[in-house]
Amino acid sequence: MLRTLLDLRNYGLRAIDKDLGSVEDFYFDDRLWTVRYLVADTGNWLSGRTVLIGLEALGPPNEEDRVFPVSLTSTEVENSPGIESDLPFSLEKERELRLFFQWREYWDDEIFIQRTGYSPLGSPGFGAAEGSPPGQPANTPAAVHANPHLRSANEVQGYAIRAQDGDIGHVEDFLIREPSWEIRYLVMKTGNWLSGKKFLISPLWVQSIDWSHQALELDMTREKIEKSPEFSVGKPLTKDDEARLYDHYGKQRDWK
Repeated sequence: MLRTLLDLRNYGLRAIDKDLGSVEDFYFDDRLWTVRYLVADTGNWLSGRTVLIGLEALGPPNEEDRVFPVSLTSTEVENSPGIESDLPFSLEKERELRLFFQWREYWDDEIFIQRTGYSPLGSPGFGAAEGSPPGQPANTPAAVHANPHLRSANEVQGYAIRAQDGDIGHVEDFLIREPSWEIRYLVMKTGNWLSGKKFLISPLWVQSIDWSHQALELDMTREKIEKSPEFSVGKPLTKDDEARLYDHYGKQRDWK
């Protein structure tokens, strides 16, 4: 099942013993384009703290109440290690958080290990992602220990999208696949010159990302994108719809 992150924002978060608050943001890994954490807005309860809920603690949402069940107690959440509000927070902080909740350290997965030793892979479909935050020298302690591959969905929403021959729109939303939380498509909204039409772009088709200037580069022309199948919010995306999209761009279908 595919659904948009905008639809899931503001869903409630219900711990074992009380309500925690609501979903404020999502942190995703830019190497696999997979959501890793939900960011909770806890109101006045834990004000001043960034509370992360890992997918490991998340149950299927109650659609009627628009609430995610969380398999943690409020005391566990309150006593969990604090995380800085700005990305990238340190890998040590993330390790401390995952150790506290006994969640596995996903960055040791084989897909991130190269034969020459530990070397995080670049994002699918384009070159290696940045190894340090914008403006941060690569050999500083912050650059060495940070996890620059975690990105805020709230931040990337609004990034410009550039075709080969000029800007064509911006990122408006993300389509995720449940229950894996893989970001299957970026929802692109065009400018007023195309009446704000919406199109889908797979992250695998993104040629490069300029994180400093908040822009995604596509190896496609504006005309090619303009003639692609439109996306209608609220209308289920079928396999036939996806097939037409892949065929339009001449992309090999990545499903059986």
